Amino acid sequence: MPDLLTTRIGVAIDIPEPWGEQLTRRRADAGDPQAAYTPAHVTLLGPTEVQTEALPRIEKHLAAVAAAQEPFTIHLRGTGTFRPITEVVFVTLAVGISECELLAEAIVSTGDIHRGSRFPYHPHVTIAQDVPAAALDAAFDDLAGFSAKFPVPAFTLFSHGGEGPWRRRRDYPLGQPLAEA
Repeated sequence: MPDLLTTRIGVAIDIPEPWGEQLTRRRADAGDPQAAYTPAHVTLLGPTEVQTEALPRIEKHLAAVAAAQEPFTIHLRGTGTFRPITEVVFVTLAVGISECELLAEAIVSTGDIHRGSRFPYHPHVTIAQDVPAAALDAAFDDLAGFSAKFPVPAFTLFSHGGEGPWRRRRDYPLGQPLAEA
C-alpha cells in the first residue's frame, strides 16, 4: 500500500464502448474480483510505486512520450492465455502490438519509474485472472470469436490509493505537440 511519500500509478489505454463494458462484464462473470475496480484496458505500465514528489516530472515525461507517438488503431481479436505460467485469460491484440510495446518501453525510460517485471511485456486485455480453471476455460471459449477495432487517440495515467477503483489522473493525447512552458 502506498504511503504519503509514494503513489501507486499505472498507465493504460481504455477500451471504448460498447466493448469496454462487455469485456469488464465478462471479467466479472468469471468471478474475477478485479473487474469491480479495473475497467477493461490495455496496460502500458502496470501498478508501480513512485515517489510522490516525482509525479510532476513523470507527468511531463508522459506528455513527451504521447507527443512522440501518432494515434493508431487497435484490433482486438480472439482469446489467449498465459496458462500454465499464470492463471490469466485475455483478449489478444491482432493490430497495435508494436505501438503498445513502443509506448510501454518509452514510459519506463525515465529514471523516476523503476519497474521490475517477472515477465516480458505482452499487450492484452485481461478477461479472467486467478479464478477457477472452469471459469478460465469458459472465458477463453466465450470470447474466442470476439473482435473489435478502434482508434487509440490517447493513453491515461491512473493512480490508486490502495482500496477501491483506480482513479483517472490525466489523459495524454497522442501526436500532439507539447505546449511551451
